[in-house]
Amino acid sequence: MHTRLLVRTNTLKQLLPRASAQIEFSRAIRAASLSTSYLPKPASSSLSGHRNFSSNPILFKKKTRAEREKEEEAAEEETEVEDPHDFSTLEEGISKALDKLKNDLSKLRTGGRFNPEVLENLRVHLIKDSKASEKLGDLAQVLPKGGRSLMILVGEKEHVKPIISAIQGSRDLNLQPQPDAQNGSQLNVPIPPPTKESRDLALAAASKAGETANVGIRNARGAMQKRLRAMELKKAVRPDDLKKAHKEMEKVVEKGVADVKKSVDAARKTMEQA
Repeated sequence: MHTRLLVRTNTLKQLLPRASAQIEFSRAIRAASLSTSYLPKPASSSLSGHRNFSSNPILFKKKTRAEREKEEEAAEEETEVEDPHDFSTLEEGISKALDKLKNDLSKLRTGGRFNPEVLENLRVHLIKDSKASEKLGDLAQVLPKGGRSLMILVGEKEHVKPIISAIQGSRDLNLQPQPDAQNGSQLNVPIPPPTKESRDLALAAASKAGETANVGIRNARGAMQKRLRAMELKKAVRPDDLKKAHKEMEKVVEKGVADVKKSVDAARKTMEQA
């Protein structure tokens, strides 16, 4: 019995130092953790070893201007309501053709009269052998003088000679301006009476102007036909509505052609009676 007590006593002596060491170690760890808890936390960016990637969407290749226009046209076609009876584009094209015809006919000499706009639209080269030119109407004022003559009032005297050269050099006009004896900034332009040759040229020019107008009307009609055909392919309009639209379109075109003929015939009649 005494021997067992001695063994237990020796064992306790060996275990006590170990236990005390473990307790001291636990106290040291706890003290260290408490001291570090009061330290400021470092920035995550300085300690982190990972790279923060942007959350922005992926940058795509920049679209060309043609691609953007194509997308806009497609969007407009989707939102646009198809109306086969909308002839605004056709009527606008016919109106432009008729306006140009009237302008061309007004430049032709009829009944011995001369349109001052012909001179006003003449290009004048102020500097010799230069490509730059000015409209005569911007340099001078063209006024009817009475009878078969015109009067040109030039703004600056140094422009008188270039204007005379421009008028004399125009084969279509066949005019000879004369400086005024009393006013150095004035030019008198006598208008010769129409001859058979000039009358024939004017008649041919009137017919050609009418043909040009008819071409413009046909182009406007072709654009409208193309639009109606696109509606048919898309099946966006009923077949009966398309048939009615085609008939109405032909009526609009026929009226435009009739207006062209009326204007040309009136101009030719005046020329023939001169």
